[in-house]
Amino acid sequence: MSVTLPPTAPSPVVAPSAPESGAALAQIAERIRDAASRGQPLRIRGGGSKDFYGEPAQDGETLSTAALTGIVSYEPSELVVTVRAGTPLAQLEALLAAQGQCLPFEPPHFGGSATVGGMVAAGLSGPARASVGSVRDFVLGATLINGRGQLLVFGGQVMKNVAGYDVSRLLAGSMGTLGLIAEVSLKVLPVAPAEATLRFEVGQDQALRRLNEWGGQSLPLNASAWVDDAGVPTLYLRLRGAVAAVAAACQRLGGERLGDVTADWTASRDLCLPWFAARGDRDLWRLSVPQTAPVLTLPDTPYIEWHGGQRWVRALPADGEALRRAAQAAGGHATLFIAGGSDAAARTGRLAPLAPPLERIHHDLKREFDPAGILNPGRLYPGL
Repeated sequence: MSVTLPPTAPSPVVAPSAPESGAALAQIAERIRDAASRGQPLRIRGGGSKDFYGEPAQDGETLSTAALTGIVSYEPSELVVTVRAGTPLAQLEALLAAQGQCLPFEPPHFGGSATVGGMVAAGLSGPARASVGSVRDFVLGATLINGRGQLLVFGGQVMKNVAGYDVSRLLAGSMGTLGLIAEVSLKVLPVAPAEATLRFEVGQDQALRRLNEWGGQSLPLNASAWVDDAGVPTLYLRLRGAVAAVAAACQRLGGERLGDVTADWTASRDLCLPWFAARGDRDLWRLSVPQTAPVLTLPDTPYIEWHGGQRWVRALPADGEALRRAAQAAGGHATLFIAGGSDAAARTGRLAPLAPPLERIHHDLKREFDPAGILNPGRLYPGL
């Protein structure tokens, strides 16, 4: 059985030179201070690849991170990279790939203009998230300009530097409501020595049972996807790990061993598969539920990832409340990920409602970091 071998082992390199960002940081800080004094909302924006996500942006002046680009430092032997927020995500991934390393959580690009700052601010992860962790798990430190125009540094470049409140990881998924991320330090990992994708023709219920069973075994599971593929219910399973472990798992699990399907997993990451294209003007919902959740009663056959933990659903606006109830009954929550139809820009209530204690914490954090409430107001929830 053939396996995919990795690039050569990483060796120390000198990080590419990056332009001085001191002047750019000073200008951004001054602009934030001026906006706060006037109560002028600011819309923080990187590449704009995730403008659709979260609550609709309110009117405000655009505050771009385009001037904050470049790799600050990269130590392949230490598995850590520090990069400025406006740096294209593709540029960072290319640098890591040249050293046989990667961002294992596979952040989505959604069109190719994604930036590192936007990656952290959105907090979205790709197909391998259930096996390797999320964006938040790989953030070691961050530099932030808050709503007062102050430059704040949190965390560092190693895990032991994190003490007390882990503010740098708090920024993951904050959607720019706490400040403009200027710089971030990330843990990276070597590319797996071997990879294989297996295909099984199984129904949704059987696929979920198998994934739950396999999850309790010593198998190099990395990603999974179940889909009604042109009328054929199909489970795709990606294995990554040591050469011997992947080869043994392929022999043990059976199924059809596929060739190079990297493009398909990338399309899954960026929601570009035919299943997503067939959505038309319907809404796209993301249900986050326990991996052990059974088959749910849904308005459409879902696309299932993360070993059962993430279920995408195409639905009409009238189905929203039923989807939230179904997710909640299963122990999870539902998010209106992409609103469809002609009224998409005006649709609100996209994220799952917060419990009162969590809502209070969110508002307290917003007041502390952005007392004037000018940074990306309303992108998470009203008042945040």
